[in-house]
Amino acid sequence: MPAVTHKDPGTVDTGLATAAEKVSLLAGQRAAEADATRRLSPEVVAGIREAGFARHFVAAELGGTEGSFDELTRAVVAIGQECPATAWCASLSAYSARFASHLPAEGHRAIWGASPDVVIATALMPAGRATAVDGGWRLSGRWSYTSGIDFADWALVCGSVAGQDGPPQLRFFALPKGSYGVQETWDSIGMRATSSHTLTVDEVLVPAHLSYDRTDMLTGVNATSAVAAHNVPFQAVGGLTFIAPVVGAAVGALNATAAALTGRKRGQAAELAVVRASGRVDAARFLVAQNAGVLDGRLFTPEHMARNERNATYAAEAAVEAVGLLIKAAGTGGLGEGHALQRFWRDVTSAASHVALQYDTAARKNYSAVLLGPEV
Repeated sequence: MPAVTHKDPGTVDTGLATAAEKVSLLAGQRAAEADATRRLSPEVVAGIREAGFARHFVAAELGGTEGSFDELTRAVVAIGQECPATAWCASLSAYSARFASHLPAEGHRAIWGASPDVVIATALMPAGRATAVDGGWRLSGRWSYTSGIDFADWALVCGSVAGQDGPPQLRFFALPKGSYGVQETWDSIGMRATSSHTLTVDEVLVPAHLSYDRTDMLTGVNATSAVAAHNVPFQAVGGLTFIAPVVGAAVGALNATAAALTGRKRGQAAELAVVRASGRVDAARFLVAQNAGVLDGRLFTPEHMARNERNATYAAEAAVEAVGLLIKAAGTGGLGEGHALQRFWRDVTSAASHVALQYDTAARKNYSAVLLGPEV
């Protein structure tokens, strides 16, 4: 059999960024409705799928596009300017395929054999327990904050394996729709339409080919795929999955404020606040783009990976500060229910609270590497 060749993700344009423009327009038109109903419309969900987010990191031999981190990041930021919840779900649908790539080859065929556009919802935190049985694992548990679970075709969850000596082994388990339940528990004031509900599993048998050791994902060593994006240490990716929608939301908030500050509303104090906010937004955009460049350039040194984690957490901090300044600039009018700015403010505040965007779980543990980091 001839060797499988893979694209260089740094040089291939899959068309995702262009397709995202159409999704952005539709998502912007439905953003207020999505916020009010706490769910994305079927048309927006279909738009995410048709644009190619789910297939972005899927192997070419399975119909995927093997795209780059840079192209994905630009597409997510663009959608985030119109509807951060849509951008969040688009980002996770892409990155979830990357996580699932660590499954055995038979698992790849089970998930993507019929279509590369399968949407996977991922619960990264270990919250369930599994027991080894003949042919696989018996799994039970509850996973909170599983974004996009109400329109996902598959779920990928992390659980601990019972009955072993020493620390419990952590594994990921892939579950087809219908083998798990969903409890609608997501009631955050921001990112309301991400459907980040609780996934429940009760004594489900997971075949061996639908599970892999969590260490494989953390180290980025993929025994079943040679695709570049499938062989990336988790630390290097850092919070890019989650910060790109936040940065898009901050850009959206800046645009909404600038459009609203006309006439007497545009005083010197308001202009100053917008300028200060724009600096923070630009800094966040630069740092996120820098992270994507590190991933596509495969610069997986301790210094680069530590900087990526720091960049994501700092970008989240800068975005929160920016929308706070914009709220002050817009005044009471910016907090009206019909004003887009208050939605962006709530979305940024909610999304920036994600554990992946906290200093305690990211850059702080890499103190020395950050200080002695790579040249900019």
